[in-house]
Amino acid sequence: MFGTESSLSMFLNTLTPKFYVALTGTSSLISGLILIFEWWYFRKYGTSFIEQVSVSHLRPLLGGVDSSSPSNPNTSNGEADSNRQSVSECKVWRNPLNLFRGAEYNRYTWVTGREPLTYYDMNLSAQDHQTFFTCDSDHLRPADAIMQKAWRERNPQARISAAHEALELEDCATAYILLAEEEATTIMEAERLFKQALKAGEGCYRRSQQLQHHGAQYEAQHRRDTNVLVYIKRRLAMCSRKLGRTREAVKMMRDLCVFQLMKEFPLLSMFNIHENLLESLLELQNYADVQAVLAKYDDISLPKSATICYTAALLKARAVSDKFSPEAASRRGLSTAEMNAVEAIHRAVEFNPHVPKYLLEMKSLILPPEHILKRGDSEAIAYAFFHLQHWKRVEGALNLLHCTWEGTFRMIPYPLEKGHLFYPYPICTETADRELLPTVFHEVSVYPKKELPFFILFTAGLCSFTAMLALLTHQFPELMGVFAKAFLSTLFAPLNFIMEKVESILPSSLWHQLTRI
Repeated sequence: MFGTESSLSMFLNTLTPKFYVALTGTSSLISGLILIFEWWYFRKYGTSFIEQVSVSHLRPLLGGVDSSSPSNPNTSNGEADSNRQSVSECKVWRNPLNLFRGAEYNRYTWVTGREPLTYYDMNLSAQDHQTFFTCDSDHLRPADAIMQKAWRERNPQARISAAHEALELEDCATAYILLAEEEATTIMEAERLFKQALKAGEGCYRRSQQLQHHGAQYEAQHRRDTNVLVYIKRRLAMCSRKLGRTREAVKMMRDLCVFQLMKEFPLLSMFNIHENLLESLLELQNYADVQAVLAKYDDISLPKSATICYTAALLKARAVSDKFSPEAASRRGLSTAEMNAVEAIHRAVEFNPHVPKYLLEMKSLILPPEHILKRGDSEAIAYAFFHLQHWKRVEGALNLLHCTWEGTFRMIPYPLEKGHLFYPYPICTETADRELLPTVFHEVSVYPKKELPFFILFTAGLCSFTAMLALLTHQFPELMGVFAKAFLSTLFAPLNFIMEKVESILPSSLWHQLTRI
C-alpha cells in the first residue's frame, strides 16, 4: 500500500506545468465543441441532443417508458396545414364584445382619471365607422352627408354636435348610433337611442332593398343600410344582455346569425356575432346549445379565436373537472375524457398563451379595447373580461386549467416557425398589442420564452471553467502546480484514511495476499 502511495506521489512530482496547461486546454476544447454542437442541435430541432439520447436510449434500458409521443398526428397536421393559408400575421379585428364608449369607457375615465383606449384603437374605430356607415351616395341625403363628415371628426363633441344637426333634418339612423355610442351615459339611455335608430334604419333598408338592382350606386347604398341594420340589432342585443334580459338577447343574436348567413356581404362576417351568442348561452348555462354553435363555427376552414378555442376547452373540462385530482391522475393515469379535456386546454393555450394568467387571476384585468389582435394579449383581456365568470361557475375547471396549461409549451416546437396545431405564433404580436393597450398602467403580456436545456448551460459552464483554468495555468504555472497537488491530496485524503483503517483491521498476511492478487 505504501509503495502505491509513493509511486503516485513520485508521478505527481514529475508532472510539469506544461502538462497541466495541455490537460486544461484539451478539456476546454472538448467542452467547447460539445457546447457548439448542443447549441446548433437545439436551434435546429428544439431539444437537447444529450437529453434526447438519454430519454430515447438510456431510459428504456433502466426500465422507464417514453410517454412523449404525440397523439392523433393526422388531426394535428391537417389543422396546422389548413391554418397556414395566407393569414395576415398582425391583422386587427374589431372586438365583438366591445363596450359602449359613453356608458362604460367614459364612466371609467370619470372615476379613475385614466384613458382606457389608445389613440391607435380609437383611430381604427373611426375607420370602421366610415366603412360601415358611409357610402358614395351619401351626398343624395343631406343628413347622411353631415354624418359622413361627423365620422371623420377627431373631437368627440364635434361628432355629437354633427349628429344632433343631422337629426334636425330627418330621422337618421347613423346619427342615433353615434349618440348611443358616445353621448349616452347609461345602458338604458343607449338602448333607447338604438331603438330609435332601428326604426329609422329599417325604413332606409326597405327603401334601398327595392332599388338595389337599379345600379351600382343603389347597390352600395343597400349594402351600407344592411351594415347599419345589423350593427343596430347587435348592439340592441348587447344592451339586453347587459340589462339582464339574456334570453331576449339570445333570440336577437340567433336571428342575426341567420340573417348573416342569408346575406353575402363580406363586412357582416367582421361582426362575429356568434361570439356574442356563445357568451350569452354560457350565461344561461345552456351548454348543449353552446356545443351546437361550436360545431358550426369551430371549423378548420374558419378563422379561430380565443372564444372558440377556450369555450371548447371549457365544455370538455366541465365533464371531468369536478372529480379531477392531479395526485390521483398521476397514480392511475388520465382517463379518455380527462385526456380529451387536457388536449383541448393545450390546443387553446397554443392558440393564445396569454389567457390562462387572466383566468387564474395571476394578472390583473383592465377594460378590453375596441379592437383585438388574435392570439395576442388584447384578445386574452377581451376574452377573460367576459368569460372569467363562466369558468368560475364550472366546478374544478380553473383547477384543471391550473394543473395542465403550462404543459402546452413542452409540446410546441422550437424555434416557433414550426407551430404544432396552429400556424406559428406571430412575432409582431407584442408590438401591435402595445399600440392597442394602454401601456401606461398595463404591462403587456409577451409570449413565454423557452428556457435553455440544462446540458447546454452545464457545458457552457464547464467550457468557461476549463478555459479559465488553462489561462491561469499558463500565466502562473508554479502556483497552479501547488494548487493542483493540494487539490489532489485533499481529494485522495478520504481514500487514504479508509485504506489506513482497513490495514489496521485486517491481518498483514491477508492484506499482502490481497495486494498480490
